This record gives sequence, structure tokens and C-alpha cells, in this order.
Amino acid sequence: MEFQSLKDELSACRICADRFAATETAHEPRPVQWFGPDARILIAGQAPGMRVHNSGKPFTDPSGDRLRDWMGVTEEVFYDKSQIAIVPMAFCFPGYDTKGADRPPPAICARTWRARILGHLPNVDLTLLVGGHAQNWHLGQKSRVTKRVSAWRDHAPAVFPLPHPSWRNTGWIKKNPWFEDELLPVLRARIKEVLI
Repeated sequence: MEFQSLKDELSACRICADRFAATETAHEPRPVQWFGPDARILIAGQAPGMRVHNSGKPFTDPSGDRLRDWMGVTEEVFYDKSQIAIVPMAFCFPGYDTKGADRPPPAICARTWRARILGHLPNVDLTLLVGGHAQNWHLGQKSRVTKRVSAWRDHAPAVFPLPHPSWRNTGWIKKNPWFEDELLPVLRARIKEVLI
């Protein structure tokens, strides 16, 4: 009952309504939540993009396709809330900046919701930190994503820092072949181990 009450409260959240109304898209808050109390894997992402805002389901975009490939899981497994919890740093699409890029996740969202939600996920054995915002929150002091991801062995097997799977990072992936050659095989093996 307490868990469902938390989810209902999150669904009704409007703390960023004025902030979103002032963006180019002038959109209403639409918290996108995708987690259950039995999940074994936590995906800590940034914030929903416009496609996810419209679909109401996380990672329903090319970034999601790439992330599922990195993880070596099917859509069915990825969206099984009893196995994988998707808890971004902000639950709503934050809007676009003047250059057309997604705005960063509003910090008030993590301050308001993060600890409460993570407190209801007691079975998480593996956390994927997708992008700099999630890495900064979970790992403490700010650092560059490349530095964090290249030091992945310092956090494995419980935590894997990952770059954001956006198409914008295709160049980064090509410049850092160790990511696909060394990190991803270990990540995929760990995911299989956790989900058995």
C-alpha cells in the first residue's frame, strides 16, 4: 500500500509545472515511472526526452535500442518491472534549451523523490549509471563521464557507469573502443548473473 501510494504521489507531481511552461515546448509535467519493488537491476538515467514524454514509457527511442543492446537484453526483459527498475534523475521531460538540446534534469526532482523511491527497491544488486547526472549523484563529486566510465572496474560488479546511449555519443564510442571490447562483455555477463 505504501509503495502504491508513493507511485500515485509521483504521478501527481507538479513541482516543475511553472518551469516547464516557460520552455519552448510549454508542456505539462508528465512523470514517467517504471519500477517495481522486486527489481534486481536499477537503471539510473537522466530524464525523459520528448518521445518518452509522449509515449509515457522510458527509453522508447533509439537511445533505448542502444542501451538494450549494451545490456544484451530483450525489450520484454528490459520492461519487466519485477526485474529492472528505471529511475531517472528527473521523471519528466525538462524541455529544450535555445539550441534545441534537452535541458538538464531539474535538481529538485532528485531531491524530492530519489531517496524515497530507492528506499523501496531493496533487492537491487546492480546499478547502471547512465550519463553524467546519474554518476554525479550516485558516486559523489563531479567528474567527467569519460573518466568515470574508464574507471568502471573501480565500481564493478555492483555499479557500472555508462555514457548516455544517445546518438550524440556515437563519436565517443568510436574513440573509446575499450568500452565495447572490455566493459560491455563484463556488463552483459553480470546482467545474466543477476537476472538468473
